[in-house]
Amino acid sequence: MRISVQSDVFKLAQVFTISRGSRTEAKVLTVRISDGGHTGWGECVPYARYGETLESVTAQIEALPAVFDRASLQELLPAGAARNAVDCALWDLEAKRAGKRVWQLAGLAAPKPEITAYTLSLDNPKAMRVQAAMHAFRPLLKIKLGTPDDMVRLEAVRAGAPESRIIVDANEGWSADIYAELAPHLVRLGVTLVEQPLPAGDDSALIGMERPVPLCADESAHDRASLAGLKGKYDVVNIKLDKTGGLTEALLMRAAALAAGYQVMVGCMVGSSLAMAPATLVAQGVMITDLDGPLLLAEDRKEALKFDVAGVHPPEAALWG
Repeated sequence: MRISVQSDVFKLAQVFTISRGSRTEAKVLTVRISDGGHTGWGECVPYARYGETLESVTAQIEALPAVFDRASLQELLPAGAARNAVDCALWDLEAKRAGKRVWQLAGLAAPKPEITAYTLSLDNPKAMRVQAAMHAFRPLLKIKLGTPDDMVRLEAVRAGAPESRIIVDANEGWSADIYAELAPHLVRLGVTLVEQPLPAGDDSALIGMERPVPLCADESAHDRASLAGLKGKYDVVNIKLDKTGGLTEALLMRAAALAAGYQVMVGCMVGSSLAMAPATLVAQGVMITDLDGPLLLAEDRKEALKFDVAGVHPPEAALWG
């Protein structure tokens, strides 16, 4: 097999801001694996929060041995962006070799569209109300919070989109006291879910706390090994392929999380349709799908995912899988 890694940049439709900073483009790595007759590909988004850079992830991939498969890959690379792109490329390659779709190879039912959240960039309350009004036709909005002015922003979004369901992502920006103070207001404003309210290393304070709005583990949840540490703290687990290290582990983690009594959210980093394509298989029937990365881009892959009133559609074979 021949493996190549390429850095690609996709411009965003507008500046995208969370509590950790702003960006105007999505920087991704595209991995291609060829056997001489077929080529499979996958995408990952190295994430600084987890100590990853474009360079470090590229080095991990380029250090792989000449011969490996999906099973051995799980031991060769840790969970993370590098393994994700390679794992998804291998799935795509296997599908092309077999003349089948990945969902068939994985023993899954034919995938269907899933309603996806649409993320509003962090901004001043007036601007966020305008954003919310522009997207009030969407059934599910996601708000990035984690600042001292969170309630004002949330009130503004609710005023702009009175009928949409709302989920909130605090990006580790709250304390236990802040969450307890905000919880009644989250209920009042009809918030469906709160992602990662406390820092991942300091979320034990959630044990025993009332959770009137379901709490979702994001930075605290990476792969199956992390599930045991979530007990008593969270109700929902956010599965992202760049955290699990690919579709292989993501499917196993979904099954394990459901068996352990958690609900599942399937999320993403800001990437292209190629990054979202495998995740649409994991998202089938879950509580929350958050695969809006391509909707935030000014440009996308040639064979982009389809988004409409039914949600995000699974990929055509020309894109992936």
